[in-house]
Amino acid sequence: MKVAAIICEYNPFHYGHRYLIEKTREVGATHIAAVMSGSFTQRGDLAVFDKYIRAKTALENGVDLVIELPTMYSLSAAEGFAAGAVGIIESLGCVDMLSFGSECGELSALREASSACEYALHTDSFHGLMKSGYSYPAALSAVVKELYTDDVSDVLKSPNNTLAIEYLNALDSMGSAIEPFTAARVGAAHDSDEAAEFSSASLIRKMILRGEDYSRLAPKIEAPNADIKRLERAILSRLRAMHREDFEQLYDGANGLAERLYKAVRKAGTLDELYFLAKTKRYTLARIRRAVLCGFLGLNKGQLLTPNAYIRVLGMNKKGKEILSAAKCSLPLDTSLKALSKTSRAAHRQAAFEERCGDLYSLAFEKPAPCGRELTAKPVIVD
Repeated sequence: MKVAAIICEYNPFHYGHRYLIEKTREVGATHIAAVMSGSFTQRGDLAVFDKYIRAKTALENGVDLVIELPTMYSLSAAEGFAAGAVGIIESLGCVDMLSFGSECGELSALREASSACEYALHTDSFHGLMKSGYSYPAALSAVVKELYTDDVSDVLKSPNNTLAIEYLNALDSMGSAIEPFTAARVGAAHDSDEAAEFSSASLIRKMILRGEDYSRLAPKIEAPNADIKRLERAILSRLRAMHREDFEQLYDGANGLAERLYKAVRKAGTLDELYFLAKTKRYTLARIRRAVLCGFLGLNKGQLLTPNAYIRVLGMNKKGKEILSAAKCSLPLDTSLKALSKTSRAAHRQAAFEERCGDLYSLAFEKPAPCGRELTAKPVIVD
């Protein structure tokens, strides 16, 4: 038995994801556990389909166990996203391998770039660029380009490479014995609108929201979709009711973003207008979108610093049950959020937040579900 873990969003699951699963099997994985974002994603958006629907699709296409990545991590920047997911994987106590895609497809290149980033972060040049208004990724990339050869700095130009580096950093910081494995990303580039054998999830989401047929690019899902446009006025209403100090408490409101959001919210009549008014070269669009959703959901700095309190299973097949049987879990583990909420005071707070997130996410569907579904939802079991 060799258990591999994959950190994912499956928003939606597509054939590029299945390709990574196949590559992971080829290097010896007998069982695969996916740690998947729930209702909200790292790009600062909503998952286009319900998490149980996405879990079922993953289980039908090669995954054996699906675990939810809590919202406090799924709405984090790359470092927090990676640390939260790797922490869950480490807590299972039975995972042998962490598998992820990257544009370069070589661990040695990713490790070299990681070391370069670590050095660059402590240079005067980096801090100078940050003070002058560069975004964190742009400042880091510029300093690495200045100090290292092109083959090292080029690694940082690709988003999956950047996230892969954070996975390696998280494993190292935890002293984990889990072995990393990376497969080269194939097909269309991240966020590309090119229709290819392995198209980007971004393109497929656009097709879903436009009501177009995407079945040649991903397994077709016959289910209602969520659209952030249906939440637009609710989000703007919530943000307009916030005080200046409330924005300062957002986990991603540092370096002046809180003040820009506070001012932009008072002028914007749409989400796109809000993003435009808040945008500068210092803040990436994804960071602004995450901060907006954090304000809407009430996700603050304190929650990000709070350790994860439990592991919630969304679905499994027979092999997934074998993973759970082999797990030596250091955290409470269950399929029921209600049961998990009773395991500790910290778990109760975390579960209550996830319940609220689920209730608000439901409003993004054409026909919203009533409140409380997070507490009554049943895990997906695939034979």
